[in-house]
Amino acid sequence: MSGIANPYRYQYETVAASQTAQVLGGTGAIGDYLHRIIITTNTAATATVTLLDGATSIPLHSAGGPSGGAETIELNIASVSGAWKVTTGAGCTVIAVGIFSA
Repeated sequence: MSGIANPYRYQYETVAASQTAQVLGGTGAIGDYLHRIIITTNTAATATVTLLDGATSIPLHSAGGPSGGAETIELNIASVSGAWKVTTGAGCTVIAVGIFSA
């Protein structure tokens, strides 16, 4: 046996501040699985995060919360209408964890 088998095949992708509809994965596709989103807030006033499933917009984080911290949002959802996309405000960054199309 050459190593320990990993039962998970999750990938991660970072999303910088001020990004608009960044596709998760190389191309993204229907059926891509989004396990969790980790939001790091630097400036609360501009720390918005929106998730898009194709054209369906899902607000995840609004401005005005505490700054200087990280928040984890468990999702465990599969895309039904296209690539997962993330839009971030100027005051936060995101790490998306899941299984995304190359």
